[in-house]
This record gives sequence, structure tokens and C-alpha cells, in this order.
Amino acid sequence: MPLEFLNPSRSFDEARKAVRFIGHDGMFEVPFLIEAEALAANGRKGLETTEAACLAAFDAARGSIHTRARKLYSGGRRTTYTITAADMR
Repeated sequence: MPLEFLNPSRSFDEARKAVRFIGHDGMFEVPFLIEAEALAANGRKGLETTEAACLAAFDAARGSIHTRARKLYSGGRRTTYTITAADMR
């Protein structure tokens, strides 16, 4: 079964300066984290790392972020996945 993103919710992790979101592989939840630098690498140079700025950047690039998340997930199963700036290039 392919990785799906059924729940559009996301949250900001202040300590990690990243956005958390969840994918689903069948009945399994797959946690993801995308770093603020990765959001900036997705065309948002000079992105502020505030909660509002990161969540807005995530929402604007949701499709490409999900595509990268699927690619990262296909590389092997882990307990959590972190999308970095290098992954977004």
C-alpha cells in the first residue's frame, strides 16, 4: 500500500525548528519531521524560523514535501523520518 497523507494537520516543533506531520501506510502511522532549513531550500530563501512562517511554508509546499516524504519512506522503514535541506534539492 502506498504512503498516504490522510490527515492535513501539522505542528511546529520549537525545540527542533521543524514541522511535524504524519503519513499512513495502511493502518500504520508514519511520523515525519521537516527542518526549517529544508523549507527554505524549497524556494523560501531567508525563511524565518518562527512557527507561523514555517507552517505557512509547509502549507505552500505541501505537495512537494509529500513527494519527498514518499521517496524517503521508500528507502527503508524507520521509526521516524526527518526531511533535511539536502532532501529538498
